[in-house]
Amino acid sequence: MNSSEIITNNNGSIYHLCLKPEHISCDIILVGDPFRVDEVSKYMNDVEFIIQNREFRSATGYYNNKRISVISTGIGGSNIDIVINEIDTLVNYDFVKNKYKENHKQINFIRIGTSGSISKNIPINSFLISKYAIDLNSQLSSYDLENYKNDKIFKLPYDSQKFFYCIKCSESLHKKFNSKLINSGITATCNGFYSFQGRKTRIPLKTLINFDDLDKLSFENDNVTNLEMETAIIYGLANFLNHNAISLNAILANRKHDSYSSNPSSVIESLIKYTLDRI
Repeated sequence: MNSSEIITNNNGSIYHLCLKPEHISCDIILVGDPFRVDEVSKYMNDVEFIIQNREFRSATGYYNNKRISVISTGIGGSNIDIVINEIDTLVNYDFVKNKYKENHKQINFIRIGTSGSISKNIPINSFLISKYAIDLNSQLSSYDLENYKNDKIFKLPYDSQKFFYCIKCSESLHKKFNSKLINSGITATCNGFYSFQGRKTRIPLKTLINFDDLDKLSFENDNVTNLEMETAIIYGLANFLNHNAISLNAILANRKHDSYSSNPSSVIESLIKYTLDRI
C-alpha cells in the first residue's frame, strides 16, 4: 500500500485515531461524544491509557476481567468511515511489510448512541437494538456494492424509483445484547441532523424521503423505528471488512409525539451499564 493510502504519524500511530495496534482490544464500544468515553471508562479497572486527537478519544481497560476499548467517533457517518477503516488497519495490516495480513482478526463493534423514535410504539427513555439499519443518504454506495456479495446487505425498495441499502446486525452480538428490556427494529441512518432528518428550519427543504411515512417501511415484520447518524455505516463497513457490529440506542426523542427526554444523561448512563453487564 502507498503511504498516501495508509497514513501514520511520526510515532507510528494511525493518522486520525493516534492509536497503535497494541492499544485496542477485540471488543470496542463506539460512542459519539468524546466525553462519553469517560462515562464508560469510569466503570473500568486498570485503564491503560486515554488518547485524544480532535473528536477521537480512546481508552482501554478492564471490566469484569475482560479487556475493552471505548472510542468516540464524533457525529455522523463520515467519521465512522475513518474510525472503522483505521481500526481494521490497526489489527489487520502489517506495517513492516506494508501489506495486509493473511490471517484476519475480527473485531466486535458495539455502538452506544442516542436516537430519536419515529414510532408511536417506541417511547422516550427506552432502549432499542438495531436489528437492521438502512443508509438513507447512500453513503455506502461510495464503495463497490454491485460486485459485493453478502447475505446481510441487500436493497430495500422504497418506491418504484428508489431503494435503500439495508444491512443486518451481527447475529451473535444480537443474541448477546437482546433482552426483554430492550426494543428491536430497523434504524434509519442519516448523514446529518437537520435537513437530512427532515427538520424544518428557515431554509426550505428539498428531499425525496417522506419522513412522516418512513415508519411504514418494513422488512420481515420489522418496521423503521428510529433515526440516527451512524448505525448503517457501522454495519456496512463491518460487513465489508468481516467484523461484527451491533447498535444499542438510547431513545431520547419521539418525533410522532413531539417529545424529548427530561433526563437524557440518566437514560444514557443506564444503557452504558446495560451494555457493560452483557459484554
